Amino acid sequence: MGNKAPLLIMLLILCHGVSMTMGMWEVEDRENGPSTPNKKLFLLQNSKLVVKTDAGEMRVLKSHGGRISERRLHVGFITMEPSSLFVPQYLDSTLIIFVLTGEAKVGFVNEDELAERDLKKGDVYQIPAGSAFYLLNTGEAQKLHIICSIDPSESLRIGIFQSFYIGGGAPLSVLSGFEPRILESAFNVSGSKLMKFFTRKNEGPIVHVGRSHASSSSIWTKFLQLKEDEKLNHMKKMMQDQDQEQEEEEEDEVMQKTRWSWRKLLESVFGNEIKNNKCDKVTHKSPHSCNLYDRKPDFQNSYGWSVALDGSDYSPLKSSGIGIYHVNLKPGSMMTPHVNPRATEYGIVIRGSGRIQIVFPNGTNAMDTHIKQGDVFFVPRYFAFCQIASSNEPLDFFGFTTSAQKNKPQFLVGATSLMKSMMGPELAAAFGVSEDAMQNILNAQQESVIVPAPRAAPAL
Repeated sequence: MGNKAPLLIMLLILCHGVSMTMGMWEVEDRENGPSTPNKKLFLLQNSKLVVKTDAGEMRVLKSHGGRISERRLHVGFITMEPSSLFVPQYLDSTLIIFVLTGEAKVGFVNEDELAERDLKKGDVYQIPAGSAFYLLNTGEAQKLHIICSIDPSESLRIGIFQSFYIGGGAPLSVLSGFEPRILESAFNVSGSKLMKFFTRKNEGPIVHVGRSHASSSSIWTKFLQLKEDEKLNHMKKMMQDQDQEQEEEEEDEVMQKTRWSWRKLLESVFGNEIKNNKCDKVTHKSPHSCNLYDRKPDFQNSYGWSVALDGSDYSPLKSSGIGIYHVNLKPGSMMTPHVNPRATEYGIVIRGSGRIQIVFPNGTNAMDTHIKQGDVFFVPRYFAFCQIASSNEPLDFFGFTTSAQKNKPQFLVGATSLMKSMMGPELAAAFGVSEDAMQNILNAQQESVIVPAPRAAPAL
């Protein structure tokens, strides 16, 4: 038993963990008989449209409350029309964005420097809470689709998250609430000019930009139409007081990483006329992005593949404590029953359809339901579960985990499973069978992790 002792200890820890979780899970007693699976128990369905304009929208699925999940994450979906801008703002929550389709340019202020990156399909990027940012769809003919995690742990608890718009939107810019005299002094600009600047049609937080929308009343489009010297003069006036303020302020190291700056943000959106040599300096210090599709799968066989990102692969994830994964199951295949010992998992079906089963710690079925493109599910830490692709189409899902450490899922069944590693008289005794019978059962499966499903989920 010597070499199996650590595995038995691990199994005891997992069992203890799920027992504690079950104790906190407010459900009826199911010890006296089999449970009836709840088809919606672990699906996120509380969708809220938080932004909608003719240039794009953002909707958010709010994670369930309660103590079953050791950490909550909301899941957001951003859709932007070609040549559109999500106007400069800062949030009370950290965002981790994943480009599902399209191309984008993202910029945010990091350590008093503008961080800018061009993003493509498969790229992952983190925007810390409190950092001013903008998001631009650089595609001229393609919509931009982004999936993002929203960490509510830092939020003000005002709704799902709170946006503070710098350049306007809906609601107005945060600067609009100050008295005119204060703004006149801050900008060193007359009140009449500021009125033109802050009084405009309410186009919402996502606006069209570019030549095709030259007739738009958007302040962003109008600004882009200014001549270079007019842009320069306008930006200098806006940034003059900000420069003086920043020279006088002494902030601690944490605040320096998240404070926002008119100068850095406006230079990014409207060009580099202020400092021609700024680009090299900014690019050098900008946090990098990481492309999920450029990585070799962590596991791959004839039935599918999986890939994951953690803090050791993409360092910004360390500060947010979030991991990322992507799984592709070919038609008629399944990911064998497994457990996440370190994290709760949030999954979004991005292509195809299939089925997911989640099991309560007492061995009864918690949820057995079909899932299709657009569905979002979550699996609490320690709960055993499996996913099965439909018979005639794949099941492709992307998601987030609540730990930036390597998740190391424990597969309970398969050629490299936890049970296979523990095979011996002790395990046989636990199941009340002979060791030979146990050997025959566990050796029957030659595949691991992703295997052919004996009964593939029917197509929807």
